[in-house]
Amino acid sequence: MEMHFASVWESIADVVPDQPAVTHGNLTRSWAEYDERAARLAAALCAAGLGHDSKTALYMYNSNEFMESEFASMKTRGVPVNVNYRYLDEELRYLLDNSDAEALIFHSSLGDRVARVVDQLPKLKLLIEVDDGDAGQVPGALAFEEVLATSEPMERITRSEDDMYMLYTGGTTGMPKGVMYSMGAMTGGFVSMVFPILGLPLPEDASEIPGLVKQVYEADELLVSIPAAPLMHGTGAWLGWFIPHLTGGEVVTMTSRRLDAHELLRSVEDRKVTNVIIVGDSFARPIVRALNEEKPDGSSYDTSSIKMFMSSGVMWTSEVKQQMIDKMEQVMLIDAMGSTEGGMANQMTMKGIDSETAKFEISPTTKVFADDDSEIVPGSNKIGMVASGSNVPLGYYKDKARSERTFRTIAGHRYSFPGDFAKVAADGTLILLGRGNQVINSGGEKVFPEEVEESVKRVGGVLDCLVVGVPDEKFGTAVTAVVSLNEGAEVSEATIITAVKGDLAGYKAPKTVVFVAEVPRAPNGKADYRTAQSHAESTTSS
Repeated sequence: MEMHFASVWESIADVVPDQPAVTHGNLTRSWAEYDERAARLAAALCAAGLGHDSKTALYMYNSNEFMESEFASMKTRGVPVNVNYRYLDEELRYLLDNSDAEALIFHSSLGDRVARVVDQLPKLKLLIEVDDGDAGQVPGALAFEEVLATSEPMERITRSEDDMYMLYTGGTTGMPKGVMYSMGAMTGGFVSMVFPILGLPLPEDASEIPGLVKQVYEADELLVSIPAAPLMHGTGAWLGWFIPHLTGGEVVTMTSRRLDAHELLRSVEDRKVTNVIIVGDSFARPIVRALNEEKPDGSSYDTSSIKMFMSSGVMWTSEVKQQMIDKMEQVMLIDAMGSTEGGMANQMTMKGIDSETAKFEISPTTKVFADDDSEIVPGSNKIGMVASGSNVPLGYYKDKARSERTFRTIAGHRYSFPGDFAKVAADGTLILLGRGNQVINSGGEKVFPEEVEESVKRVGGVLDCLVVGVPDEKFGTAVTAVVSLNEGAEVSEATIITAVKGDLAGYKAPKTVVFVAEVPRAPNGKADYRTAQSHAESTTSS
């Protein structure tokens, strides 16, 4: 059996057919149902002329149908394409055109956007809508459940580990870009991560996976995962869905389309969730707050089933981690430093094991290089760019120039350079500073926003913060903090600036603090620096 998500998941459906595979709200599908529904949808894709390397775009919120659709595309040896559900007309049109999408599966509540751009996309052969209200806005779109009911399941086929897997990433600048991987390397990479966590041997071949899953099932240790982050992003999909699925686990998605910490905790109780995938402080703080608020009847949530919280993508401060440990003493907190372009380092926190914010245990294949491609010496206090040398992507889809800049070979080894800057401590740990494209040059000094944000968020009463640069006559660019406060808190600009100056070099402290009701972030918790910049500029210029 090939190391391919679709092939492995099919084999798992044969081993644990009656076990839960996907749950959304009150609807649970067993592995047998999950496999059959994906096979019926795969047959419909083939009937429309899609096959090997054909792109199927998924413009959906977290749902069982999202996972069934991705599974279906993989079954055909096609390429599922994730589409950010926040995208409006031009972004949507661009991504569908850039990805060469031949099919589009979308939630009907997003149909008005689809209807406005569909005539500009001649490559589309098939439109399928998942009814969540306002159905029928797109002429010619077929109903998801009707498509499944009228299609016979596609027969299983042999696939290739060279098939493409692709994930579109919006990044912080520019239009979305598709990051390409080989299916075999992607599947094998995740397999190598998860089975050792379960105390099982690393399978040497994909054909060994069903037997290992049977062992996990018989030991009653199947994972139950909540991806609190959107499945359209790598953190939610890879950590919250793909990895638990490879071991026969269940994936539970929320019905709320923004983080509802109380719904999440209710689901933890109901489904006996073992793993929760979050995105830094912006998810962790509401969870802690909900634990403190408790249930409407005054009783506490039962979180005893949770073994692990895992985060990736944004800052997860040591203070907030400690608050989680105080509430759930048994959990392990894994802070993974990575991006769509590659994983680089991680940090583990447990009761009795302290951690420092933004300080990571570097992976063996990760390096930090200076501008001249020399490796940064530990303890030198020099800043370099982080390079991931594990499972390096094939490149960006239809963007050779960007691929050559991001994926480079140094001393005979190929690396991915996602754009993160860091130092290497004397003990070899990695001290993350931030993304290079967000660096603020203020008065000739480089200021990494994440470092200042962490300092601001340590000020009592501060809930969240983003730091941007605003044009300034004296400094060229002035460091500006966009801050939201805890309910009822009163914190002055002077208090925040003074606190940061006592924590960091004076030039890094904000020159101005802009207070907002809510710091702008995407649904996956990642910083929306563009909106924060707009808030800052409009306030400081008025």
